[in-house]
Amino acid sequence: MCKLFINADPELWVSRTHSLRIDGMVTSVRMENAFWQVLSELAERDGMNLPQMITRLYHESIDAGHDLGNFTSFLRVCALRYLELQLSGDVPRDTRVPIASLNADRILAGKTGEPVAQEVVSKAKH
Repeated sequence: MCKLFINADPELWVSRTHSLRIDGMVTSVRMENAFWQVLSELAERDGMNLPQMITRLYHESIDAGHDLGNFTSFLRVCALRYLELQLSGDVPRDTRVPIASLNADRILAGKTGEPVAQEVVSKAKH
């Protein structure tokens, strides 16, 4: 079992720091490359760069009333949640389908088969 993990590319667990501005304040986030890769894919799905997506996650979580005392942990959980939703089939693995096109309320209610996502996939294939 462990061989699957210990023989992975060691570059995945190397930590890297990104500095970005959120509401005029410079902040630095340090995470392992594996998390940065997942977050980058997530940002690209909706046509954003990484700082834009992180800023948007920050604002939307604050608007929802969350205390982001450990923002780095929040971002790690976002990356893991994204992968979990892909594995469950709630988020299409096709990265041409923007996350914003999905019905979050239906996904959170446990209802899959979002028609909007299917329309986007269909349009992307043509």
